[in-house]
Amino acid sequence: MKTKHLSLFSIILSAAFLFSSCQKDAATQEEDFTTQSTTHSDDQSRFSNESDAVANDVVSEVEAAASFSGRPGDVQTLICNASVTVDTVSNPRTVTIVYNGASCLGNVTRTGTVVVSMAQGVRWKNAGAVINVSFQNLRITRVSDNKSITINGTQSHTNVTGGLLINLPQLNTITHTITSSNMSVTFDNGSQRTWQVARQRTFTYSNGVAVTVTGTHTEGNQTGVAEWGTNRFGNTFTTTITQPLVMRQDCSFRLGSGQVKHTTSQFSSTVTFGLNASGVPTSCPGLGNYYMQIAWTGPAGNTHTSLHPY
Repeated sequence: MKTKHLSLFSIILSAAFLFSSCQKDAATQEEDFTTQSTTHSDDQSRFSNESDAVANDVVSEVEAAASFSGRPGDVQTLICNASVTVDTVSNPRTVTIVYNGASCLGNVTRTGTVVVSMAQGVRWKNAGAVINVSFQNLRITRVSDNKSITINGTQSHTNVTGGLLINLPQLNTITHTITSSNMSVTFDNGSQRTWQVARQRTFTYSNGVAVTVTGTHTEGNQTGVAEWGTNRFGNTFTTTITQPLVMRQDCSFRLGSGQVKHTTSQFSSTVTFGLNASGVPTSCPGLGNYYMQIAWTGPAGNTHTSLHPY
C-alpha cells in the first residue's frame, strides 16, 4: 500500500511539473513571438519607407534631366545629402546618386550609391517607360538608436500611366510600379536576407502631392502583397498592404497612414501607421515621431498590442 501511495504522489508531482513547464514554455513562446513581431515590423517599415524615399529621389532626378524625361529642358534639383552625376551619352544612360551621410533628413543618415539606368530612346514621360534602379551598399542609419539596414539589389520602375509629376495638377493621377526579385537586406545583427517587392505608387494632387502605395502580388490566397521573403529570424513572411499607405507632400512625404499585415510560419501581426503616442490617428507631427501599433495573437489566443515610434 505504501508503494502505491508513493507512485500516486510521483504521478501527481510529475503532472504538476509538466503543467508548470507547459505554462513556462507558452509564456516563453509568447515573449519570443512578441520580440519577433516587433523586430520584423520595424525591419519591414524601415525597408519600405527608405525604399520609397529613394524612389522619390530617383523620380525627381529622372524628371529633371530632359534626355531622360522627354521634357523641353533640364531643371536644377537638389537632394540634400547626395551628389548626382548624369551620363546621357552611354547606352544605357545613367543617373548616379551618391549619398554622403549628412543628417539633413533629421531622423536618418544615408551612405552608398543608387544608379538609375535607362535605355537610349526611352522617355520617362511615356506610358510603359521602364528604368532600372540599382542599390549599391545603401546603408540607412536611424539617428535615434544608431541602428542600420543595408540594401543591395535591383528594382524595375515602370511609369504605367505615363506623364511627369510636374504636370500632375493637370493630369490628376500618375501611377508607377516597383518590382524586384533580388533585394538583399542586411540587418544590424549581421543577418542577410533576400526580399522580393511588388508595389504600386499612385500620385494625386490636392493642394500638394500625395502618394498612395498598395501591393500588387498574389501569394497563395493572399492578395495585395508588397514584400515577401525571409526575415532576420529565418522565417518566411509576406507583407500585405490591407489599408493603402499614404505619404503627403505637406507632411514631408512621411508615412502618415495605412495598415499592413505580416504573415509568417509562426504568427501573424497587424501594423497600423500614422498614430500619436496615445495610439490615436494624428496629423503631421512636424519633426516629431509618428507611431505604429503592432497587434498579434499568441498561441494561447491572447492578443498583444504595442506602440513604437518610426
